[in-house]
Amino acid sequence: MAALQFDVSSSAHLHTFRVEAADIDEFGHANNVVWIRWINDAALSHACAVGLGPDVGREQGFVWVVRRHDIEYLLPAFEGQTIECATWPAQVRGATSLRRCLFRCDGRVLARAETTWALLNPRTGKPRRVPREMMEAYRYAAE
Repeated sequence: MAALQFDVSSSAHLHTFRVEAADIDEFGHANNVVWIRWINDAALSHACAVGLGPDVGREQGFVWVVRRHDIEYLLPAFEGQTIECATWPAQVRGATSLRRCLFRCDGRVLARAETTWALLNPRTGKPRRVPREMMEAYRYAAE
């Protein structure tokens, strides 16, 4: 697999958090499973910031589920660090959205990630096309 290379979108959402003791594994840095949680937390933070959090999803009959994660780890994260994650939808096609995350600490890139999310109707479990209003809320503009 090729290295993940991308620039932060001008419409990226910034999610900042602190690395906690519970995030650290036996090697003294953040565990790979924790990075998955951080990706999810950043996406949830973005959804809530644009008014499309879980409560709205329940009301409007949609839920996002992960289809695939790709993560490129460049530097470890350590307890006590403050990390900034820039996240944005990079591509929307039908019922799927490719979301990118760029994790930085003190100006250094720690990791890059791409996650393919699928929009579903939670009652039927079937894919649901991403509505134009949702793309506009995320300030997604097809290139």
